Amino acid sequence: GHATSFFGPTLERYSSFQVNSSDDIRQIQSLENGVLFLTKTNLKYLSRGGLIIFDYLMDESEDMHSLLLTDNNTLLVAGLQNHVLEIDLNTVQETQKYTVEVPGITIMRQSNRFFFCGHTSGKVSLRDLRTFAAEHEFDAHSGSLSDFDVHGNLLVTCGFSSRMAGLACDRFLKVYDLRMMRATTPLQVHIDPFFLRFIPTYTSRLAIISQTGQCQFCEPTGLANPADIFHVNTVGPLIMTFDVSASKQALAFGDSEGCVHLWADSPEVTFNAYSRETDFALPCMVDTLPHLDWNQDLVPLSLIPVPLTSDALLSDWPAANSAPAPRRAPPVDPEILRTMKKVGFIGYAPNPRTKLRNQIPYRLKEMDNEFDNFSQVPESPIGREEEPHLYRVAKKYRKVTIKYSKLGLEDFDFKHYNKTLFAGLEPHIPNAYCNCMIQVLYFLEPVRCLVQNHLCQKEFCLGCELGLLFHMLDLSRGDPCQGSNFLRAFRTIPEASALGLILADSDEATGKVNLGRLIQSWNRFILTQLHQETQEQEGPQAYRGAGSSSFGSSGDSVIGQLFSCEMENCSMCRCGKETVRVSSTLLFTLSYPDSTEKPAKDYEFAQILKRSICLEQNTQAWCENCEKYQPTVQTRNIRCLPDVLVINCEVNSSKEADFWKTQAEYSFQKAMMKRGGFDITKGKEISLGEWKDLGSPDTGHSYPSVEELKNIWIPHAIKMRLTKSKELDVSNWSETDELSPTDDPESVYIYDLMATVVHILDSRTGGSLVGHIKVGETYHQRKEGVTHQQWYLFNDFLIEPVDKCEAVQFDMSWKVPAILYYARRNLNAKYNLVIKNPIEASVLLAEASLARKQRKCHATFIPLMLNEMPQAGDLVGLDAEFVTLNE
Repeated sequence: GHATSFFGPTLERYSSFQVNSSDDIRQIQSLENGVLFLTKTNLKYLSRGGLIIFDYLMDESEDMHSLLLTDNNTLLVAGLQNHVLEIDLNTVQETQKYTVEVPGITIMRQSNRFFFCGHTSGKVSLRDLRTFAAEHEFDAHSGSLSDFDVHGNLLVTCGFSSRMAGLACDRFLKVYDLRMMRATTPLQVHIDPFFLRFIPTYTSRLAIISQTGQCQFCEPTGLANPADIFHVNTVGPLIMTFDVSASKQALAFGDSEGCVHLWADSPEVTFNAYSRETDFALPCMVDTLPHLDWNQDLVPLSLIPVPLTSDALLSDWPAANSAPAPRRAPPVDPEILRTMKKVGFIGYAPNPRTKLRNQIPYRLKEMDNEFDNFSQVPESPIGREEEPHLYRVAKKYRKVTIKYSKLGLEDFDFKHYNKTLFAGLEPHIPNAYCNCMIQVLYFLEPVRCLVQNHLCQKEFCLGCELGLLFHMLDLSRGDPCQGSNFLRAFRTIPEASALGLILADSDEATGKVNLGRLIQSWNRFILTQLHQETQEQEGPQAYRGAGSSSFGSSGDSVIGQLFSCEMENCSMCRCGKETVRVSSTLLFTLSYPDSTEKPAKDYEFAQILKRSICLEQNTQAWCENCEKYQPTVQTRNIRCLPDVLVINCEVNSSKEADFWKTQAEYSFQKAMMKRGGFDITKGKEISLGEWKDLGSPDTGHSYPSVEELKNIWIPHAIKMRLTKSKELDVSNWSETDELSPTDDPESVYIYDLMATVVHILDSRTGGSLVGHIKVGETYHQRKEGVTHQQWYLFNDFLIEPVDKCEAVQFDMSWKVPAILYYARRNLNAKYNLVIKNPIEASVLLAEASLARKQRKCHATFIPLMLNEMPQAGDLVGLDAEFVTLNE
């Protein structure tokens, strides 16, 4: 009595619900707004999500087996009794009860002339469409009827015959001509037929199925060919049901173990000819009230709305202490008063043309002195927001927007936001929240070279589009680029939509989406997608020659070599049975300790990272030995170390944020004690003299270095190694540390922090995502001709160099960490970083075609020869019909 629905050709679970608690489901019929389920004595109409639309109960003596939808509003229901019920779906009432001569109708079909009823006795009766009276009857099988189908003028049945006091499956299909109402030559098949369906695509083919999983296709008027037999991979279970989609493009088999087998003629199969958009469940969005910081004097209490009340409020002022202050109208231009002529009480004056239409001064002259103290709005485009002096978020971290004028983008100065030669990304495109992660992948040299060498035949391939975008970023000299093609291909991927990664414009504008959680899901999705796309076996392609890839053989994924890590998952039941399963992962998610002790315990980042990688948890799981759900201890161990360590921080609640804040305070205390010998405990006030002592020349440090130590918990480098017993050892690594003589350089991995992605909490703009990226020497060499490393802030098209301490400083009140990227030291030396253009010069040469002589019109041009290929410095003429050049 349980129903489960699946979506798309990948059979992703869509809904699952209980239809009946005691009886099995006899038949399913899909309608426009829901699905009909027939059980023994019950007819239920439920939505595709499982909500009940109506529930029609029948008499307890009924035993229903089949239903037939005659039109959009009428339904026939039949079973082992000697009558057939007609039910109106609009009123959910029984409108007719037709008596049948032979009871036991288990299958019903309909054509434009008759109702066809299949009986358990092996007979097929043909009934009138209006009166349901019997017109003809075929005695198809002596034992029982298994299945039949109707198409055009043919009726084909399969069933059982009575032999030696038992039933034997007929190897012959009975074929009847409905024009002459008589049987034609039976069709002999090579399997035991149990189900059959017409598949009328180009011809009236029959699909014949046996219970053992054999499937044979044949023409009803021809001979069956043994070469047309296929096998359903059931591995033991029997086929219990079979059906064909409305578009005739897919076959579905259901076996006795509850598995669905889907066959299709193409990967992009369509189930219905004119499908409507499928409704998916919306993610739970709970509007939370903004947090009020009572230590800030300028935070308005009106951020949290209060319920309306008719009583007097405590904040109400007496009327005597307040006066209305309407907005004063600007004074009339003296030129208008001078030239005005009065007719009665109405004055007329010509327009002096001293101002443009609808133009008024920003501030009246007599009000200038009143606002002098608040004239802190800078002339920079970054600081033109309202009341910038009240912002808690630094200017460079705020959400940037493009200010359009009459000239469009030509009047906007991008150089004001980016004084480097690196290219930013424009933010006004839908789903451009991932701009910072695109920059992170771009500044990973092996990933950049991989996607620029990638080319395939798929219409929407993220690897191809990312390679084009990276090529644009390479060519740009500081001007921002658009990721329109990449984001358009991203929106076409069903998995991205199913994961909720496709945002509507309203969601991005209102800021209702948790961007931190969203970008972490996007990070997991893009790594998995690139791994799959670059791992697929690719055949011969136009624009690609043999060996054009710089990253190994076909089917090998550099994404897997960079990010993949093999894991060993062990499940131990309390009965002692141990199950080990090997899997791989592309990233890790931080798991925080569930500690309620006060004060909170001090942890190093390396401890939390090791706890997250080698995770141990207790859960309820099925035990094959106990044959029931038992408390199970699940442990995860690592088998190898990746070259790039990707970490999702999972700071999704105040509990995790408080943990980061507490650990940063502990780290600050330890750093200050190490520098100046002071014990700075939580809540202790430090005098100005002590701060000066900390920053005095005697200690070798200045005052700004103290500020740089605040809100820092994660290290710039970590050391990881696998011991001989395959245990993971993780520790923080500083610039002054050196490898011990016992450490094997091959087994010890030193990871340097390469990028951090943070979620900026800003209630005024809805928040944004920015990235701190450590740009390597190769990028500086290509762009600026220098060889050094530098940290940069990437905020869409705003790019600014920052100090390395700023990249790891997280003020949890507005700057929340989301993603960390650690890259193995000397990573680039391990990979081939040569980029070879996958579009070869052979596309300019003569076309090789066997059908050249078949052309009726000859080419009007002469293809180039090998010695005529364009070289550097050659002038090339292009047809510029649809190209405009900026002057």
